[in-house]
Amino acid sequence: MDKTIDRTAYANPGDIELTRKAAEDHVELVTDRLRKMMPECGFGELGTCCVMCYMGPCRIDPFGQGTRTGVCGATPDVIVARNFLRSATGGASSHAGHARELAILLLEIAEGRAPGYKIREEGKLLSLAGMLGVPVDGRPVNAVAADVARKALEDFGRQDGEPINWIRARASRIEYAKWEKLGLIVSNPHNEIETAMHRTSMGNDADPMNLWVATLRMGMVDNFAGLMLATDLSDVIFGIPTPKVVTANYSVLKEGEVNIACHGHNPILASKVAEWADRLEGEAKAAGAGRVNVVGICCIGNELAMRYGIPYAGHEAQTELFLVTGAIDAMVVDIQCIWPSLPAIAKCYKTRFITTVPFVRHPEAIHVDFRPEAADEKAQEIVRHAIAAYKERKAAGIRTRIPDVSSKLLTGISVESLVSVLSAVNAKDPLKPVIDAIAAGDILGAVGMVGCPNPKLRDGAMSEKMAEGLLRNNVLIVTTGCVNHILAQGGFLTSEATEKYAGPRLKKVLTAIGHAAGLGGPLPPVLHMGSCVDNSRIYDLLAALAGKLGVEISQLPVAGSAPEFITEKAISIGSFFLAAGILVHLAPAPRVFGSPFAVSLLTEKLPGLNGGKVLVAATPESAVSGILAHLREKRQALGLPQA
Repeated sequence: MDKTIDRTAYANPGDIELTRKAAEDHVELVTDRLRKMMPECGFGELGTCCVMCYMGPCRIDPFGQGTRTGVCGATPDVIVARNFLRSATGGASSHAGHARELAILLLEIAEGRAPGYKIREEGKLLSLAGMLGVPVDGRPVNAVAADVARKALEDFGRQDGEPINWIRARASRIEYAKWEKLGLIVSNPHNEIETAMHRTSMGNDADPMNLWVATLRMGMVDNFAGLMLATDLSDVIFGIPTPKVVTANYSVLKEGEVNIACHGHNPILASKVAEWADRLEGEAKAAGAGRVNVVGICCIGNELAMRYGIPYAGHEAQTELFLVTGAIDAMVVDIQCIWPSLPAIAKCYKTRFITTVPFVRHPEAIHVDFRPEAADEKAQEIVRHAIAAYKERKAAGIRTRIPDVSSKLLTGISVESLVSVLSAVNAKDPLKPVIDAIAAGDILGAVGMVGCPNPKLRDGAMSEKMAEGLLRNNVLIVTTGCVNHILAQGGFLTSEATEKYAGPRLKKVLTAIGHAAGLGGPLPPVLHMGSCVDNSRIYDLLAALAGKLGVEISQLPVAGSAPEFITEKAISIGSFFLAAGILVHLAPAPRVFGSPFAVSLLTEKLPGLNGGKVLVAATPESAVSGILAHLREKRQALGLPQA
């Protein structure tokens, strides 16, 4: 069988093969549970189900056939706004927690309390220090790092109402002035989260507009106290991603090797597991295995691939199927997107399911309390669990099936590495080739495709078909999160994809850049920019382009799309990009259609305030059509030719 995926059919043949194996093994999958759940709650889909107090729950019929308000008198407009804000708050708290952990780690490294880690990117550390006003001349690196870490942690404790340091340091001046005018400059993220939860509790804020402004503020928390802070500090500690070609899909698992799947989001854990997997190879061989093979799933897959070139396994919705292979000895998880179904499935195949974070526990899992100050000790313990599981799995004769499917991708496209590539075309002004291509219409615009693989939309190949439609119309795509896995497995993140999918004008630009940079072929038409926190890299790139042109980000021919989103994190990320004045496409539909006010605000009135707008489109064809119309509208406003 050819190891490359047949693109005449959108379904991953590995998914089909393992779904059949799961049925043979009597293992229930997410698709089975989704089928049982149908039809889903219509009130919930509209956002008009309220559980904020115990006079309810209240279900409001927005079509006038039933009750018009909740027991407390809350209208559909209020209920929808409160529910949406709570979702955005959940997402922002996830990202802020991730970032705060990295700030604590940086301080521990600087003070010598985390000996297993070191500062790998002094240049970025010094750059951040300069932006934050931290003195660097004549000072040891660790002293600078400690002050940068304290600047980050200062924001989580400040009570003076002043803007958080990362907004003051990293926001463009044009955007900062706009946000200040709109009342969107935020302070302590913990206070913002507390206020959001307080105002949405029973008997508080009942002004829909006030609640929606709070949602945009939560988007600001998400970006500057979560995404950007996490990405900046990850780069300092683990290194700035650089371009590298890695292997993806099910074939990254290996028969005869100890297979460890790292799953989650925070590189603090996975980086050490990968390190000790290499160092304990001798113990693996003593157990009868060839080596310890580490692969990355979900956003940890992005982190490990773009920094270390570690094989890029699969996305969130494939996590159960990777266990069904029977070839994984340990699945090691940290935070976010860890489905409760996983430990039970792991048990069926003698896979050790290992949790590592105190607030992410499962009753059937092994828990290893991973702490940075004892990182080497804990990582060794985890790898040895996997080696022991390998022996148990072989002795038990667990039936394995690793689908013979693989793909390649070019990863590691940080803003810094992209500028480096573009410097090969124009050393003095690296962004000029992109700006010139946009101005000429060779690049119609750019779209950031982000987020998850939703089982509701996977059968329709939503992400793949959208990518094809956009590329055919000369739209450049940048990606973060699990969409990366989807498109990598589909073959979109390679030079060959430029030849196959890109429109003629986009192909010309990418070919010229790729050859000038010595890539041996075109730059891929879909650029892998990292994990879900790396959406901040997209903002940095847009801010740089807008600054170069002397316009607001909202004026650029760009859009964002979460074509299969699942989590609250997508809501908080989308809320920031709305605050930045960008069109945000969402599928499935956000839970706002029970509120006429929300629909009007997000699709008609918000653009008049800051340029942002929500596009709801449930099919790839309608999504592509809506995005293309938006890009052409922005080009026309700037006086640019229509491609």
